[in-house]
Amino acid sequence: MRADRLVSLVLLLRQRGRLTASALARELEVSTRTVLRDIEALSAAGVPVYAERGRHGGFALLPGFRTELTGLNHDEALALLAAGSGRGGQAFGLGAALASAMRKVVDALPPGHPATAGDAARRFLVEPETDLLSRPVVTDEVPGAVMTEIRRAVLAGHKLRIEYVAAGQSPRWRTVDPVGLVTVRERGYLLALRAGQDRTYRLSRVRAAEELPEAAERPDAVDLERAWKERCAQFLSGDPVAVSVRVNPERREELLRTVVAVRAAESEEDGRLRLAVTFQDLRHAEWALWRFGTDAEVLSPASLRAVLHKRAVTLAAHYADRSPGITP
Repeated sequence: MRADRLVSLVLLLRQRGRLTASALARELEVSTRTVLRDIEALSAAGVPVYAERGRHGGFALLPGFRTELTGLNHDEALALLAAGSGRGGQAFGLGAALASAMRKVVDALPPGHPATAGDAARRFLVEPETDLLSRPVVTDEVPGAVMTEIRRAVLAGHKLRIEYVAAGQSPRWRTVDPVGLVTVRERGYLLALRAGQDRTYRLSRVRAAEELPEAAERPDAVDLERAWKERCAQFLSGDPVAVSVRVNPERREELLRTVVAVRAAESEEDGRLRLAVTFQDLRHAEWALWRFGTDAEVLSPASLRAVLHKRAVTLAAHYADRSPGITP
């Protein structure tokens, strides 16, 4: 761990020039005292790092000092920098490691290339924090210690004990055989086997985790892409419900992102769209369509209209009783 930090420290000084101890501490997520100890260790190892005193002082490397190159060309480094600009690493607790890797990628470029590759990478934005409607992208938060245990068990092929909170249930401990990790739209999932049966766990619902010494009972090889498709098919294999709905065309794409399938679509005279879509089940349809308010009107089935009507009446009654200055 310290060796990686020392390399990162050298790369930061190479790429940014003179930096203060506090600036280095922020980048490396350590204390200034640790940075000072690392500087001493680098000097003792023969790395030409020196201190400049005064108001604008800090630590720097002697001009011309270079670390070993890896042979990456411009496009290879650009691809890595662009991939690293997203937040995928955060989903698996690898944010700090990703930042360190990006510094090494930049340092691996021949003289003159880091600036051009860095400028090019800044023209790519992968998964911004908000969409065009300024809605924030919801990112699952997983404690670092929990993610570390899960990641270790997945990579080592060991059994994993997790405290998991399933939807609508109390926290419960269970032992699983981890298969792999998947991130989709800023949400992380653990694919595992439990008693030989496929299981999918949302990482944000794992409260605690412990890597066990026993070997996991899982296949030696895995095709995560295929495994994920199979889990998706299982998830959608409930009791599908067909829904006819009129929707504001400006929110068409938003609605289509929530459905299982689209069977038909046609425009109406008032400008609205009439869609025939399929949801996983009645509960799924209620959850998805309630969010659209008056921008969507369910035409059928009658059972779904009744559920939404009851929900609207309950909400209206709630606010009629409690809204100050408003007479029911």
